[in-house]
Amino acid sequence: MGIIERIKEIEAEMARTQKNKATEYHLGQLKAKIAKLRTQLLEPPKGSSGAGDGFEVTKFGHGRVALIGFPSVGKSTLLTMLTGTHSEAASYEFTTLTCIPGIIHYNDTKIQLLDLPGIIEGASEGKGRGRQVIAVSKSSDIVLMVLDASKSEGHRQILTKELESVGLRLNKKPPRIYFKKKKTGGISFNSTLPLTHVDEKLCYQILHEYKIHNAEVLFREDATVDDLIDVIEGNRKYMKCIYVYNKIDVIGIDDVDKLARQPNSVVISCNLKLNFDRLLAKMWEEMGLVRVYTKPQGQQPDFTDPVVLSTDRGGCMVEDFCNHIHRNLIKDVKYVLVWGTSARHHPQHCGLGHSLHDEDMVQIVKRKEKEEGGRGRFKSHSTDPARISDREKKAPLKT
Repeated sequence: MGIIERIKEIEAEMARTQKNKATEYHLGQLKAKIAKLRTQLLEPPKGSSGAGDGFEVTKFGHGRVALIGFPSVGKSTLLTMLTGTHSEAASYEFTTLTCIPGIIHYNDTKIQLLDLPGIIEGASEGKGRGRQVIAVSKSSDIVLMVLDASKSEGHRQILTKELESVGLRLNKKPPRIYFKKKKTGGISFNSTLPLTHVDEKLCYQILHEYKIHNAEVLFREDATVDDLIDVIEGNRKYMKCIYVYNKIDVIGIDDVDKLARQPNSVVISCNLKLNFDRLLAKMWEEMGLVRVYTKPQGQQPDFTDPVVLSTDRGGCMVEDFCNHIHRNLIKDVKYVLVWGTSARHHPQHCGLGHSLHDEDMVQIVKRKEKEEGGRGRFKSHSTDPARISDREKKAPLKT
């Protein structure tokens, strides 16, 4: 029996099992078995070099955004309108068969937008090049899930389920669970608050399913069984996702208003070129990019080419700003002067731990090189030679 058949068999058993207090331990073990099998499904086959026929493109710009959706929802048209890069669009499905990159120039930054082939139900099992599409999505900063506004809401649930099956968690934060394997000592289970979904016995059974018999587990929130399995697996990626509803020109205004009021959602129309400015503003907000302008000492600030920082790519501290310019610059920094919303007064003397905000202006003040020995009578050492043998011999007196 293959891995996919075993997963379907366990899912069928879970569907037959009633959910109550008596079966929660059995259901927890079944969830752990499915998570292990899905991890094995994503691993490359044994004996292969690991390289596949993917369509990964080189990272470029200050951020990367991936377009995910069913075939013929308008992903290629959206890429062409936002970036100017031509991506073939037609009335039949699977027009795009590879990854097509484009660049969005927005707020003095460059954002890479990737048009990926449409994925279908069963993409997590490899149908329709689904694994390659999902692999590129994992390397992105945020995901734009393009949906057809005229279709049912089930498409969004199917795509979310496919992405969660391969370890992508959309618009979720990592669970606050401390987990560490040990060599000896057994399993230590603790929590800082009452737990309603997981108890000590269920935690032991899930760990034994993974053949872990020595570990420390500390719950800092009322997490579920799925959260515990995610922490044990350790290969989950938590990403931000924007749900983009296209083709709003074919539905009523009441339906458009209902879709627009959903969290993390934007409604657009590629046919009528509607609401693109709101989509770009939402992308900028979710990516959390920070533009920092430089000001050389005694000169006017440079507002043409900002240093772009991000929390997901390094951080937004003064130390990260210095490392972005040059990795050896931080050794010579005495202090920095900051103008902007992050400063209490202008300018503010800040250290390396100061957090920068968007459109701040920074001037770096370096340490001055000390003159050897000081000046005048404040010299710290003599210039005479240290050894007698190094002294210059005086010329003999003339008689």
